Amino acid sequence: MTFTPPTADQLLAIRVSAGIDELAQSERFAAATPDLVEAIVEGIGAFASGEWAPLHRDGDKIGAKWKDGEVTLPPGYVDAYKAFVEQGWNSIAGSAEFGGQGLPFTLATATLETLGAANMGFTLLPMLTVGAIEALEHHGSAAQKAMYLPKLISGEWSGTMNLTEPQAGSDVGALRSTATPITEGPHAGKYRIAGTKIFITFGEHDAAENVIHLVLARTPGAPEGSRGISLFIVPKFHVEQDGSLGARNDVRCVSIEHKLGIHASPTCVMSYGDNDECIGEMVGHENGGLRAMFTMMNSARINVGSQGVQIAERAFQQARAYARDRVQAARAGSPDKSPVAIIEHPDVRRMLMRMRALTEGSRALLYYTAGQVDRGALGNEAAQKRAELLVPMLKAWGTDIGCEVASLGIQIHGGMGFIEETGAAQHLRDSRIAPIYEGTNGIQAADLVTRKLGYDNGGVLQSLMAEIAAEMEDVPEVAALAKDAAAIGQWMSTTASLDDKLAGSVPFTTMCAVAVAGWQLGRQSRASDLHSKIAVTKFFNRVIVPEARGLGSSAMAGAALLYDLDSEALAG
Repeated sequence: MTFTPPTADQLLAIRVSAGIDELAQSERFAAATPDLVEAIVEGIGAFASGEWAPLHRDGDKIGAKWKDGEVTLPPGYVDAYKAFVEQGWNSIAGSAEFGGQGLPFTLATATLETLGAANMGFTLLPMLTVGAIEALEHHGSAAQKAMYLPKLISGEWSGTMNLTEPQAGSDVGALRSTATPITEGPHAGKYRIAGTKIFITFGEHDAAENVIHLVLARTPGAPEGSRGISLFIVPKFHVEQDGSLGARNDVRCVSIEHKLGIHASPTCVMSYGDNDECIGEMVGHENGGLRAMFTMMNSARINVGSQGVQIAERAFQQARAYARDRVQAARAGSPDKSPVAIIEHPDVRRMLMRMRALTEGSRALLYYTAGQVDRGALGNEAAQKRAELLVPMLKAWGTDIGCEVASLGIQIHGGMGFIEETGAAQHLRDSRIAPIYEGTNGIQAADLVTRKLGYDNGGVLQSLMAEIAAEMEDVPEVAALAKDAAAIGQWMSTTASLDDKLAGSVPFTTMCAVAVAGWQLGRQSRASDLHSKIAVTKFFNRVIVPEARGLGSSAMAGAALLYDLDSEALAG
């Protein structure tokens, strides 16, 4: 099917929810004029629909291929990536000091959203590079920035995050990879890296000239657990002092995973130091890897939340087109017994409205979060804390929405949705990884209630929900949800045990996310006065918001119910 970029809704969200005009009043983002913003959003839409969307199905059917340690992408992918780099799309928010355009993160968010809706699996390539750039900008030395950032920002080189190991899973502190100091020879001052990393997205591929791996490992005598991990730059090809590429480093891709979805994205098992000659250099200070890791993860979690929006948009577009074309049965109660397009049937209309409301609601949350990130970059500490509070909401709820909307898309197709040739199933298969990686959604919810809820002694959440309740006073559903979320947040902060907080964390996260999304949809409705936006917002308020309010009992049910059965009885 064809892909139509959601340009109009993106521009509305960028203007209202991200507040791009206010950002452009700062000296740093003064270039983000309305004309430029529109040109970027329309331009990436044209590029994505023309270059990346046509590769979407072949990416799924053919997928990335591994042979003798080398990974090749499906036909057309390398050329499309080169065009992406040449047109400067990777450099939107990159530092101008290193060749980037220095524009707001909000506009880079729009770029990745559009590309991901066109081809989610492919968009993981630039998405992971963003995390590497963030880590080096915040924690790299001046020499490391000068060496690596220009090519990473341009996209000529790609970046990866190497965190997980076979025995560790989500427990990064359990990693065993080692980094041994080199004291003599041409690599003195660097480290020999040894170990195996799994689930490394685009760890090996043929689209970029070099792959810059950011690898977590332990130095000799490092403390146990997460306190003893350090971060290292390990390039696929050594980089000479003049910036040219040297010999191949001692790092190889052992295999790629056979996955449910995102087949165009090679998920690699990477082996470091098979010949004891894998050379890396430390980023930041020894045992400081955890801090650098969170810098990477924060960026990645926002962009994974965006993937929920991306897949929802694509699934909705396909379901809408099918519902318009598929003629079946007369409309119930109609005197005319002629068959009609299924879009006329109430239940199909219900599903389509739900898909659209969830897609636009999650997009509103995405751009509100991006706008807060940009304000944090301008030195607004309150906005920075609010952004950090929003990240687990966006990652968790946004990716849950991607799965729900993709599933509804299959339902609208009926039996044909279960048939691979229609393409509807690919959206669900592709979307299912997003609630898992970059920290499962349960980990996101735990982060919200154990760390983020404590910001300013609970004041960051309370001020957000108070602002929503006050501004949405004329929308009682949203105002009531915000008040409920504030009350539960207060209970978690003052009364609930740790187990009780964790037991209720997932429903609580959903409540908070829906409150913010409903607020931002309301802002957009008032600013645009578009009948379609008003209708979608009304549906969101009357259907989605009450469902979220209904989660309050679950959020406060406590942990005792979860342990009424002991482990043996539960598993028996």
